[in-house]
Amino acid sequence: MTILRYIFVALEVLLLFNLLIGVHELGHFLAAKWRGLKIDRFAIWFGKPIWKKKIGEVEYALGWIPAGGYVSLPQMATMEAIEGKVDETAMPLPNVSPMDKIIVAFAGPLFSFGLAVVFAVIVWGVGKPSNETDDSTVIGWVDPTGPAGKAGLKPGDTILEVDGHAVSHFDAFTQDSVKWRIVTSEGTNIAIKYVRDGKVAMAYPVPFHRPTKWYERKALRQILIASAAKSVVLDIASNSPVALAGIKSGDEIVALNGQHLYSFSPVLELESSWTNRAPEPITLTIKRGTEQFDRKLLAVKPLQPTNSPPLLGFISLQVETNVSLVHPSPLEQIQTSVGQIMGTFHALFSPKSEIGVQQLGGAVMIIRVYSNLFQSDDGWRRVLWFSVVMNVNLALLNLLPLPVLDGGHILLSIIEFIRRRPVGNGILQFIQTGFAVMLIGFMLYLAFFDTGDWVRSSRADRDVPVVFAPNK
Repeated sequence: MTILRYIFVALEVLLLFNLLIGVHELGHFLAAKWRGLKIDRFAIWFGKPIWKKKIGEVEYALGWIPAGGYVSLPQMATMEAIEGKVDETAMPLPNVSPMDKIIVAFAGPLFSFGLAVVFAVIVWGVGKPSNETDDSTVIGWVDPTGPAGKAGLKPGDTILEVDGHAVSHFDAFTQDSVKWRIVTSEGTNIAIKYVRDGKVAMAYPVPFHRPTKWYERKALRQILIASAAKSVVLDIASNSPVALAGIKSGDEIVALNGQHLYSFSPVLELESSWTNRAPEPITLTIKRGTEQFDRKLLAVKPLQPTNSPPLLGFISLQVETNVSLVHPSPLEQIQTSVGQIMGTFHALFSPKSEIGVQQLGGAVMIIRVYSNLFQSDDGWRRVLWFSVVMNVNLALLNLLPLPVLDGGHILLSIIEFIRRRPVGNGILQFIQTGFAVMLIGFMLYLAFFDTGDWVRSSRADRDVPVVFAPNK
């Protein structure tokens, strides 16, 4: 059953991914039909076709590189590296006006933006899952030896501003989140305004970079903090200290040794510390419904995994404990998506920013995100919301004035209008082919890092059974 589920998820991801590409290319196709341009091929994905079929005068094809699509229009700037060589034996075609070329080029981003609006209207109606922690900037964990800990930040502090920017989320990769403002900060120190016990204060941690290997993306700035979240038990190991203490699924851990818990991280840190020393008894305060009580525990070494330190027996926690549906308006969704990609552009081109093209995601990352969303609770709603973001990104990225992209076609058409003659075929082929090769290389470059991240994440998330000896 698990294999079938993965197959269905893979099919769903491919269908949706191809829908985004297909609608974009459909815009070019219909505009070219409307303006009377000759259409040689309508292709999803790049590279040599692994499937093709000719209907009328148009060949429909599926390439082998899952990184986009194209409509082959010989009367516009052709891209032989992507579309294949044009049939030179065919009759010469009449030139088309620069305005017709602009209309055809602009139609793709316009259709992508239109699809984003359609998805946004659906999300407005059906709702988007939101957890209460999404709108919280309370710190749940601070590494005492890390930048934030040394700067004086503590669990329970509420962050108001990062680097002079107000924040209202923690981990969301949006411009008003703590995480985004930390990774896009540019100073030697990061100014953080926070509230503790009703008093506003400032901290100035020096950001930390996790060491990375040559095959990994360079790590972005961190100050080693995490968001607050309830510690609600989902699953525990049989015969473990937790099970023998009577702790059950659904119980909330609210304190460790009398100290209020803002996240489960302190418990995990304590377990890790027992790798090199004997465990000491600890006291957990448990909340079960309206009842609250203490349980004293002593970690023991499990039978499996054999290299594990002494553990308490917690297998997993409930990731989202208070999910509700929010209904953002289509305008709000579009504005958020546009704002995020503009923020990304600013970070990429800022001379002091540490964010580079290596941190961007390609087709593999998009497929991975869609796959994870499909497998999550209320996944179809999350997929609809993410599709708004993706279509806005697709529309805006394609409008960049670079050869091969739609914006490049528009720029060439404007130049043709000003010069009153098109750019020479030799120069045009050299520019287009060069940028096409660069684009494919860039896609493969991103795919290398995306695939590595996915593989390493899958290994880290692999379930390793924890087995404790039966209680005698």
